[in-house]
Amino acid sequence: MPLKIFCRVLGLVLCSNALIVYFASHSIRTVVVTTLACSLLLQLAYFASVLFLIWRSGCVSRAGQRAEHFGRCKEVGYQPPAYDPAKHSIP
Repeated sequence: MPLKIFCRVLGLVLCSNALIVYFASHSIRTVVVTTLACSLLLQLAYFASVLFLIWRSGCVSRAGQRAEHFGRCKEVGYQPPAYDPAKHSIP
């Protein structure tokens, strides 16, 4: 989302919140407090969503690297060693 659109949406949300609170309570102090709280919640949600996107992209890249690694193993014809119970038995 471009910054210009994000700022417009953020301003719209905060102004509508302020108007709704003012018409409900008729108190400027309550408007200021709830608008600041709403702003803080929006910032926390934005920060959490960015952290989630970073985490998800890391998982996707690791999965892609694993798939690429396994693809190379198949191309080379690598076969994992067979399990031999005689080699792993306890004397």
